[in-house]
Amino acid sequence: MTDAGEPAGPGAATGAGAATGAGAATGAGEPSEAGASLRAGETLGPRGDAGDGGARILVVNAGSSSLKLRVLDAADAVVATADLPAPRETADVGAIAETIAGFGDIAAVGHRIVHGGARYSGPVRLDAEVEANLRALTDLAPLHQPKSLAALTAVNAALPTVPAVACFDTAFHAGMPAAATTYAIPPEWRKRWALRKYGFHGLSHAYASRRAAAMVGRPVEDLRIVTCHLGAGASLAAILGGRSVDTTMGFTPLDGLVMATRSGSIDPGLVLWLEGHVGMPPEELAATLEHRSGLLGLAGTADMRAILAANASGDETAALAIGVYLHRLRASIAAMVAALGGLDILVFTGGVGEHAPAIRERVVAGLAFLGAGVDSATNAAVAGDAEITAAGSRVRTLVVVAREDVEIAREVRAVLGLPAVARLWDECRSQPA
Repeated sequence: MTDAGEPAGPGAATGAGAATGAGAATGAGEPSEAGASLRAGETLGPRGDAGDGGARILVVNAGSSSLKLRVLDAADAVVATADLPAPRETADVGAIAETIAGFGDIAAVGHRIVHGGARYSGPVRLDAEVEANLRALTDLAPLHQPKSLAALTAVNAALPTVPAVACFDTAFHAGMPAAATTYAIPPEWRKRWALRKYGFHGLSHAYASRRAAAMVGRPVEDLRIVTCHLGAGASLAAILGGRSVDTTMGFTPLDGLVMATRSGSIDPGLVLWLEGHVGMPPEELAATLEHRSGLLGLAGTADMRAILAANASGDETAALAIGVYLHRLRASIAAMVAALGGLDILVFTGGVGEHAPAIRERVVAGLAFLGAGVDSATNAAVAGDAEITAAGSRVRTLVVVAREDVEIAREVRAVLGLPAVARLWDECRSQPA
């Protein structure tokens, strides 16, 4: 199951500014160091002017299946793109350098980093000290952080004098109230190991909430929004006044909703029982809950499209998988609404959120008591950003294409003081309720 906009497989590349040859491309939280000046040895890449798109930002997103490279101009248009094989402990420096060389001039780089820990509550300029701090956080995200850091090392080798910014999936949630982030465990545990709810997918939630506010023509600060990032990984965020006040993922991205291969929330006593009474090693427990659970464990496949098709053919296993998925999703949305004290906008984003109208309709059908409803015909015909609210519904329901690259570029510009032209979230397309 892939998110919207992903090419068919690693190595695919499209867009302008392409080179030829192997590996060639063919083609918010508040910043913690806003306006920081250049350091010795650094140079901004050629920034151009309004006629050629202005400062071009390279966005680096090291995922589980591929390394996504996107170049955005000052108006957030994607002017070059390439997908390479995902890095492991190290990345293919030569292939990455050759690909980046085909992109042309780059003013600055933005890296998606999964975990910023308690130290980083916003984007930060990368230097040796910051990189060392990020490596120290690897134990908190052992499946994701090494890939991001391997990509960081490779891109820095290709662009050693171009300033780079780390943009964190955890930062958007860093300001959540203590009541939402604190686990009911002994304080010595919490302090010694920094055990708390961190939350993830923050870049996606931040962009989706801002874009949704623009679509309805209202300031994000005036709205109560629940964003549903539904992809291979899945999480919700409760957003009040433009800030996250609760989310479904916790200390790790394993918590919360049922996902493609991750279990989501389960009774910790069950895990303790498997370890203590069955003798299951911690490594096997971790691998099973991360890679062999979720939709895959319920239906034998992690692909929501296949599960929906099987359900339509009367497959009982598929029906159960969808039932479990929807039950957890509806209950969690209701919990987010409780944290907000009401709901103005419900947003679907991510691969499933954008491309599974049946899931959207069935989720919202169970939320009628909150004043939500979708128009079936509009919902079935969605392409891109759209409103699918049913006539007479108090809550507006939207579909927003996931654009973490836009959010990262925004944060890079804020930290480095780079100019921008019209951004996607400034395009207010107010629609009648």
